Amino acid sequence: MTYKRELVSEKRKYLVLTVAQAKEIVYLWLAEVDLANALKLGLPEVDDRYHQWRVPLCVENGDKVGEVVIDAYSTEIVLAKTTKVDIIIARLLKQDETKLAVSKKGKTEYKLSQLRNTVGLGDSVDLIDGMPSESVDLIFTSPPYFNARPEYSEYEVYEQYLFKMRQVIKRSHRVLNEGRFFVINISPVLLRRASRNESSKRIAVPFDIHRIFIEEGYDFIDDIIWLKPEGAGWATGRGRRFAADRNPLQYKAVPVTEYVLVYRKQTDLLIDWHIRNYPDKQTLEESKIEDGYERTNVWKINPAFGSKHPAAFPKELAEKVIRYYSFKGDTVMDPFAGSGTVGAAAAELGRRFVLFDINPDYIELIKKSVASWKNISESAMMWLNCTPPEPVMKQSYLMEEKHDSYK
Repeated sequence: MTYKRELVSEKRKYLVLTVAQAKEIVYLWLAEVDLANALKLGLPEVDDRYHQWRVPLCVENGDKVGEVVIDAYSTEIVLAKTTKVDIIIARLLKQDETKLAVSKKGKTEYKLSQLRNTVGLGDSVDLIDGMPSESVDLIFTSPPYFNARPEYSEYEVYEQYLFKMRQVIKRSHRVLNEGRFFVINISPVLLRRASRNESSKRIAVPFDIHRIFIEEGYDFIDDIIWLKPEGAGWATGRGRRFAADRNPLQYKAVPVTEYVLVYRKQTDLLIDWHIRNYPDKQTLEESKIEDGYERTNVWKINPAFGSKHPAAFPKELAEKVIRYYSFKGDTVMDPFAGSGTVGAAAAELGRRFVLFDINPDYIELIKKSVASWKNISESAMMWLNCTPPEPVMKQSYLMEEKHDSYK
């Protein structure tokens, strides 16, 4: 009787299970970067400590010139750990690869975004794919909770949720300008127990999201704590059992915080470079932060109330992030726009916005509120996969015309 030993990849329940699958993924990537005919693949190895496949890139005589790293769970190429394409080419041509880094540091051109105010209906992954590279100056978003509210979340499996987040974070890297910031509001979620015989679960979503950012080419900058009033946490029900019985082991802290995690797209450029080379010195001066700014990483902000969105965050939070991490005139993107809080804050602060959401109900909320946003021209806005709202004057005229018809 033949005994088949279970593979490590099978034990871990990876999506990439075999050497052949790992090679196929790399061949597809090499075709995308026009190197498929220039390289051979060495023997792929699975690194189960980091849940990755490592595939050597070799020339004809077997010498290694690079390595491709694959996320074993998602099948995605981990670009931050994969040998850069320009370095591979330099090694193939036997050029001095050290000059590549020097030319990057010598960059002098400051790239200003040319995007218009935009609202798009659809999957943000698809919509971001249609955007120009390096066309956004700041990304600030609060993604959907994973099953924290059944009416709000669309993901049944946590790995599916993380995979979706990776797709957005990965694609955002391409459209984000060099050395600019991606800020995300996120928190652990509580999965309520299905019966009294089960325990509830709390999932540390921010820590899994952090790993994705690092793997997709971002540097970690700050962990800001959004502190809510004490009463805000009791809505979760967490801590009520202990408050009633006071038994040891039952203690659970009532959550009154969320994370605002700050990442920067990897670059050799210092932040000072962006300030020194900003082309409009008057706008640079107008963008300076006034007194009363947050001096610590604990921000005390009341939650949003009265919103038709089930998980709206306060406009004050968006305003602080936009002020601290962008210049006036910059373009701010929110790939999970909801009711459009980021767009309203960006417009008020003299920035442009790009808002995407897959839910048509939330796009309708944006349509109804955009007329009240400051510093924008509705006629100059771009609406993707959705019709623009009727101009306010036209709506008024139609109402008068309808009223006259009843006379």
